[in-house]
Amino acid sequence: MRTSTRRRRTKETDVELTLDLDGSGLSSIVTGVGFFDHMLTLLAAHSGFDLRVTASGDTHVDVHHTVEDVGIVLGDALAEALGEKVGIRRYGTAYVPMDEALVRTVVDLSGRSFCYCGITVRAKRLGDFDTELVEDFLQALASHARLTAHVDMIRGRNSHHIVEAAFKSLGRALKEAVSETGSDTIPSTKGSLTG
Repeated sequence: MRTSTRRRRTKETDVELTLDLDGSGLSSIVTGVGFFDHMLTLLAAHSGFDLRVTASGDTHVDVHHTVEDVGIVLGDALAEALGEKVGIRRYGTAYVPMDEALVRTVVDLSGRSFCYCGITVRAKRLGDFDTELVEDFLQALASHARLTAHVDMIRGRNSHHIVEAAFKSLGRALKEAVSETGSDTIPSTKGSLTG
Protein backbone atom coordinates (compact mmCIF):
# COMPACT_ATOMS: atom_id res chain seq x y z
CA MET A 1 0.00 0.00 0.00
CA ARG A 2 1.32 3.42 -0.98
CA THR A 3 0.51 5.27 2.22
CA SER A 4 2.29 7.34 4.82
CA THR A 5 1.49 8.92 8.16
CA ARG A 6 3.83 11.65 9.32
CA ARG A 7 4.05 14.12 12.17
CA ARG A 8 6.23 17.19 12.63
CA ARG A 9 6.23 19.01 15.94
CA THR A 10 8.28 22.15 16.56
CA LYS A 11 7.95 25.16 18.85
CA GLU A 12 6.09 26.87 16.00
CA THR A 13 3.79 24.17 14.63
CA ASP A 14 2.33 20.72 15.13
CA VAL A 15 1.40 18.98 11.87
CA GLU A 16 -0.12 15.50 11.52
CA LEU A 17 -0.73 14.16 8.03
CA THR A 18 -1.90 10.91 6.45
CA LEU A 19 -1.55 10.32 2.70
CA ASP A 20 -2.88 7.50 0.51
CA LEU A 21 -1.72 7.75 -3.11
CA ASP A 22 -4.33 5.22 -4.24
CA GLY A 23 -7.33 6.87 -2.65
CA SER A 24 -10.30 8.56 -4.22
CA GLY A 25 -9.61 12.22 -3.46
CA LEU A 26 -11.18 12.26 -0.01
CA SER A 27 -9.81 14.86 2.37
CA SER A 28 -10.10 16.25 5.86
CA ILE A 29 -8.04 19.41 6.17
CA VAL A 30 -7.82 21.60 9.28
CA THR A 31 -4.83 23.94 9.38
CA GLY A 32 -6.34 27.07 10.90
CA VAL A 33 -5.79 28.84 7.56
CA GLY A 34 -9.09 28.79 5.69
CA PHE A 35 -7.89 29.56 2.17
CA PHE A 36 -5.04 27.05 2.51
CA ASP A 37 -7.52 24.39 3.66
CA HIS A 38 -9.49 25.07 0.47
CA MET A 39 -6.37 24.71 -1.70
CA LEU A 40 -5.29 21.44 -0.04
CA THR A 41 -8.82 20.08 -0.49
CA LEU A 42 -8.57 20.87 -4.21
CA LEU A 43 -5.11 19.28 -4.38
CA ALA A 44 -6.47 16.07 -2.88
CA ALA A 45 -9.54 16.01 -5.11
CA HIS A 46 -7.57 16.51 -8.32
CA SER A 47 -4.72 14.16 -7.43
CA GLY A 48 -7.04 11.39 -6.27
CA PHE A 49 -5.00 11.17 -3.08
CA ASP A 50 -6.76 10.66 0.21
CA LEU A 51 -5.34 13.34 2.48
CA ARG A 52 -5.87 14.12 6.15
CA VAL A 53 -4.11 17.12 7.65
CA THR A 54 -4.41 18.53 11.13
CA ALA A 55 -2.14 21.46 11.90
CA SER A 56 -1.86 24.04 14.62
CA GLY A 57 0.68 26.80 14.65
CA ASP A 58 1.65 30.28 15.70
CA THR A 59 -0.88 31.91 13.39
CA HIS A 60 -1.06 34.85 15.81
CA VAL A 61 2.38 35.72 14.40
CA ASP A 62 1.42 34.89 10.80
CA VAL A 63 0.55 31.78 8.82
CA HIS A 64 3.95 31.24 7.19
CA HIS A 65 5.21 28.53 9.57
CA THR A 66 2.00 26.54 9.27
CA VAL A 67 1.89 26.63 5.46
CA GLU A 68 5.58 25.83 5.03
CA ASP A 69 5.54 23.02 7.60
CA VAL A 70 2.53 21.39 5.95
CA GLY A 71 4.53 21.46 2.69
CA ILE A 72 7.46 19.80 4.48
CA VAL A 73 5.30 17.05 5.98
CA LEU A 74 3.39 16.45 2.74
CA GLY A 75 6.71 16.15 0.89
CA ASP A 76 8.06 13.68 3.44
CA ALA A 77 4.85 11.64 3.24
CA LEU A 78 4.89 11.61 -0.57
CA ALA A 79 8.50 10.39 -0.62
CA GLU A 80 7.74 7.67 1.92
CA ALA A 81 4.57 6.51 0.15
CA LEU A 82 6.43 6.23 -3.19
CA GLY A 83 9.23 4.13 -1.72
CA GLU A 84 11.68 3.01 -4.42
CA LYS A 85 9.31 4.29 -7.16
CA VAL A 86 9.12 0.96 -8.93
CA GLY A 87 6.61 0.95 -11.79
CA ILE A 88 5.52 4.58 -11.59
CA ARG A 89 5.07 6.86 -14.58
CA ARG A 90 7.52 9.38 -13.00
CA TYR A 91 6.55 12.42 -15.09
CA GLY A 92 3.31 14.36 -14.96
CA THR A 93 1.96 17.39 -16.81
CA ALA A 94 -1.30 19.25 -16.32
CA TYR A 95 -2.83 22.39 -17.76
CA VAL A 96 -5.72 23.71 -15.70
CA PRO A 97 -7.92 26.67 -16.64
CA MET A 98 -9.93 28.55 -14.03
CA ASP A 99 -12.01 31.03 -15.98
CA GLU A 100 -9.49 33.57 -17.35
CA ALA A 101 -6.52 31.94 -15.58
CA LEU A 102 -4.44 29.13 -17.05
CA VAL A 103 -1.65 27.37 -15.14
CA ARG A 104 0.64 24.56 -16.29
CA THR A 105 2.44 22.27 -13.84
CA VAL A 106 5.08 19.74 -14.84
CA VAL A 107 6.61 17.37 -12.29
CA ASP A 108 9.37 14.77 -12.33
CA LEU A 109 9.68 12.39 -9.39
CA SER A 110 13.40 12.40 -10.07
CA GLY A 111 14.82 12.22 -6.57
CA ARG A 112 16.27 15.70 -7.16
CA SER A 113 14.73 18.74 -5.54
CA PHE A 114 13.98 21.74 -7.69
CA CYS A 115 11.02 24.10 -7.87
CA TYR A 116 10.34 26.91 -10.28
CA CYS A 117 7.27 28.96 -9.42
CA GLY A 118 6.29 31.29 -12.23
CA ILE A 119 3.14 32.66 -10.68
CA THR A 120 2.43 36.35 -10.16
CA VAL A 121 -0.73 37.59 -8.52
CA ARG A 122 -1.98 41.09 -7.78
CA ALA A 123 -3.47 40.40 -4.37
CA LYS A 124 -1.11 40.27 -1.39
CA ARG A 125 -3.63 38.20 0.57
CA LEU A 126 -6.49 35.86 -0.16
CA GLY A 127 -8.53 35.62 3.01
CA ASP A 128 -6.04 34.79 5.76
CA PHE A 129 -3.42 33.51 3.27
CA ASP A 130 -0.42 35.53 2.09
CA THR A 131 -0.12 34.81 -1.62
CA GLU A 132 3.70 34.71 -1.55
CA LEU A 133 3.27 31.51 0.49
CA VAL A 134 2.27 29.60 -2.65
CA GLU A 135 5.93 29.52 -3.62
CA ASP A 136 7.07 28.71 -0.07
CA PHE A 137 4.66 25.75 0.07
CA LEU A 138 5.81 24.48 -3.34
CA GLN A 139 9.49 24.85 -2.40
CA ALA A 140 8.98 22.90 0.84
CA LEU A 141 7.01 20.18 -0.93
CA ALA A 142 9.57 19.79 -3.74
CA SER A 143 12.50 19.79 -1.34
CA HIS A 144 11.11 17.13 0.97
CA ALA A 145 9.49 14.94 -1.70
CA ARG A 146 12.70 15.22 -3.70
CA LEU A 147 10.88 16.11 -6.89
CA THR A 148 11.26 18.64 -9.66
CA ALA A 149 8.32 20.97 -10.25
CA HIS A 150 7.74 23.77 -12.74
CA VAL A 151 4.56 25.73 -12.09
CA ASP A 152 3.89 28.39 -14.72
CA MET A 153 1.08 30.88 -15.00
CA ILE A 154 0.34 31.15 -18.69
CA ARG A 155 -2.23 33.88 -18.17
CA GLY A 156 -4.55 35.20 -15.51
CA ARG A 157 -6.01 38.25 -13.81
CA ASN A 158 -7.94 37.11 -10.75
CA SER A 159 -5.57 36.11 -7.93
CA HIS A 160 -7.93 33.49 -6.48
CA HIS A 161 -8.36 31.86 -9.88
CA ILE A 162 -4.60 31.78 -10.51
CA VAL A 163 -3.74 30.17 -7.17
CA GLU A 164 -6.62 27.71 -7.46
CA ALA A 165 -5.49 26.67 -10.94
CA ALA A 166 -1.96 26.17 -9.57
CA PHE A 167 -3.08 23.79 -6.82
CA LYS A 168 -5.42 21.90 -9.16
CA SER A 169 -2.74 21.51 -11.83
CA LEU A 170 -0.23 20.36 -9.21
CA GLY A 171 -2.71 17.70 -8.09
CA ARG A 172 -3.34 16.51 -11.62
CA ALA A 173 0.37 16.43 -12.53
CA LEU A 174 1.15 14.43 -9.39
CA LYS A 175 -1.70 12.03 -10.16
CA GLU A 176 -0.14 11.26 -13.53
CA ALA A 177 3.42 11.02 -12.16
CA VAL A 178 2.58 8.54 -9.36
CA SER A 179 0.32 6.40 -11.55
CA GLU A 180 1.43 2.82 -11.93
CA THR A 181 2.43 1.46 -15.33
CA GLY A 182 2.44 -2.23 -14.49
CA SER A 183 6.21 -2.38 -14.94
CA ASP A 184 8.45 -3.90 -12.28
CA THR A 185 11.29 -1.49 -13.02
CA ILE A 186 12.32 1.95 -11.82
CA PRO A 187 11.82 4.45 -14.67
CA SER A 188 15.42 5.65 -14.86
CA THR A 189 18.47 4.54 -16.82
CA LYS A 190 20.39 4.96 -13.56
CA GLY A 191 18.20 2.34 -11.92
CA SER A 192 17.38 4.71 -9.06
CA LEU A 193 15.18 7.74 -8.42
CA THR A 194 16.40 8.46 -4.92
CA GLY A 195 18.70 11.34 -5.75
